[in-house]
Amino acid sequence: MLSLTANPPACPTPVEDIAAALGKLAPLQGLTLEERLWLAEHGEELVAEPGEVLFEEGSPADRMVFMLKGDIHVYRQRGGPMGLFIGRTQPLTGLLPFSRMKTYGGQGVAVTRMWALLIDKQLFPAMLEAIPSMGQRTVSVMMDRVREVTRIEQQTEKLSALGKLAGNLAHELNNPASAAQRAASGLMGELQANRANRHRMVNLCLTQEQVQLLEEWEARMMTRQPVHGETATEALAHEEDLREWLIALPCDTAWEVAPPLADHGVTVKDLQDLNKDLSAEATCVTLQYFVRYLRARLSVDTLVNATARIFDLISAIKDYSNMDRAALQEVDVSAGLDATIQMLHSRLEGVTVVREYEPNLPCISAYSGELNLVWMALIENALEAMDGATEPGKLRLICRMEGDLLLVEMHDNGRGIPSDLKDRIFEPFFTTKPPGKGLGLGLDTAMRIIHMHRGMLAVKSEPGDTSFKVRLPVDQFQAY
Repeated sequence: MLSLTANPPACPTPVEDIAAALGKLAPLQGLTLEERLWLAEHGEELVAEPGEVLFEEGSPADRMVFMLKGDIHVYRQRGGPMGLFIGRTQPLTGLLPFSRMKTYGGQGVAVTRMWALLIDKQLFPAMLEAIPSMGQRTVSVMMDRVREVTRIEQQTEKLSALGKLAGNLAHELNNPASAAQRAASGLMGELQANRANRHRMVNLCLTQEQVQLLEEWEARMMTRQPVHGETATEALAHEEDLREWLIALPCDTAWEVAPPLADHGVTVKDLQDLNKDLSAEATCVTLQYFVRYLRARLSVDTLVNATARIFDLISAIKDYSNMDRAALQEVDVSAGLDATIQMLHSRLEGVTVVREYEPNLPCISAYSGELNLVWMALIENALEAMDGATEPGKLRLICRMEGDLLLVEMHDNGRGIPSDLKDRIFEPFFTTKPPGKGLGLGLDTAMRIIHMHRGMLAVKSEPGDTSFKVRLPVDQFQAY
């Protein structure tokens, strides 16, 4: 049975009333009264209250449905990464003549009181003989339905891609944002510490000569480079020597002052040179200020680098999405490839990316945002193929001229595409991924975009070497 909780009405409706209701449906406009009476006499009435289920996703589709009154919503859960929702179904739905539909693509639920007429598929030949125009009418409805479902599926695929892009971007932004937050917090701590210590510095009452000698000492120390070549044992010994000297000075914050000085390359002799011109207290206070300046400068450098990284990421996403730009433009394909790689940076851990770009490549006339969807789909396919491989992943990107065409090649050393599936990978909705992991529209979308640019997309695959080749005309208006 089609219906799960819906049922025929307790009191059947007169066929004349059903025929009159059929006459109000747009796909049946123009049918004669006799033709509508034929449908009313051979159909099965169905009524449902709000919330009642008409059909389940995956259940056999064996009837054509005329929606005489009411609305249903169709929910799809099994075919993609998110549930699909289609509101307000067509007046003519269900299985249609000439359709290859086998099962229902979603669960149908009544949202208002519904009244429908069902025609069993076994009656289709008799219906087409009695009402010849029904063939053309149902084919037109079927084409509209295919276009609508395809549009929804494509939107879902784009939303899924957008979700992945947002996840990658959030991951990439997290590291510099966290670094900037830590640096800002550290900088605030150093400023507060120096503020608390400012009266001690004023009370030193240094002479002009001492101030000049102190400035010269700090200038010499600022030319030092942070120590990188020491072993852990050497670094520990260096820090311990400074700490012992500071304790003997005495300096009450030797534990705080010694590590930054050691990292900056300051030696015990440097401290002795400073102490020759200053008292013990002045030396201690001066060193406290100096190491806090070093730490504050390090925090500022971290802030600059982190915010620069954030700015680079925002620039990359602008380049990738091509916001603020016209649709058709002169596009640098190699820059688009690099922007896409940057968007997927968090997923490239353990994957070696090799770029082989021919220098001085011309820009091409293209829709840059659309091309970036192609690069995203192809690179994601490569990453999925390399996932779980025994050897480290390697992604090779080639961009060069081939006659009058721009050639982009993407090679990966993944598991390859089985030979019996190679001819089907560009089919819409075909996917080897498990349910909920994809709709199978990525490569279909890529193919459509390349065709829109009057280009060509081909694949060659064997285990350990799969390559997608994209050929694009430099000027698509002169392509044939």
